[in-house]
Amino acid sequence: MSVFYDTYGASKSYTTPSLSQKHIAKFDNEVGNPADLKSTHRCLEIGCGTGHFLSYLHHKDVTDLHGIDLDASLADVVPKSVRDHFEAADVWGFLKTAADKPKYDRIFMFDVFEHFLPEEGHKLLSKIGDRLNEDGVIVLKIPNASSPWGLQYQNGDLTHLANYTPDSIRQMAVSCQMKCTQCYPHLLGSKSRQWRDRVMQKFLNWAVATPPEIWEGNFYAVIKKLR
Repeated sequence: MSVFYDTYGASKSYTTPSLSQKHIAKFDNEVGNPADLKSTHRCLEIGCGTGHFLSYLHHKDVTDLHGIDLDASLADVVPKSVRDHFEAADVWGFLKTAADKPKYDRIFMFDVFEHFLPEEGHKLLSKIGDRLNEDGVIVLKIPNASSPWGLQYQNGDLTHLANYTPDSIRQMAVSCQMKCTQCYPHLLGSKSRQWRDRVMQKFLNWAVATPPEIWEGNFYAVIKKLR
């Protein structure tokens, strides 16, 4: 384990998040709708952090939800409404103990997958796939190594060990006998800011010889098991 995890919580300055209507709409657009989330789904978030997305799942009336994170100090930060659904656990140990439990319909990892070397990522995604129901979905959010704006996210954390682009995450999914069905940008800022970004991206797509598939600094990937 990286020595930087010893001070990870202090560097992030954790605070208990609140869930506003703005957050709910954003999670709907970015995750809930693309993942076709339903209240009846059994959900797992790996690397749940302060529990913001767990709060969203609770708001969407998901009752079978579980969040794990390596940092035990987060137990006092996660909102009380979902604190009983939080577990401080190492992902490898958790997946091992979960082998005899019911499988999941939706598994989420936001800003987590890049913390593993590619070979470890392959192992992790494969094991997660084993814990997924046949119609299950995995949703990742990852820094975008194909974008010049992805560098601040990828290099802004010393515990990041792997770089991904939409093409390489598709390659990773195939190597795990799965399929990446969607890659789409993580949008930031106001609607006017996003509009200006789209205008700039349109110009850059015209101006440069090899524009990236996604310009934004982070992107989402939806991964499913092959049938």
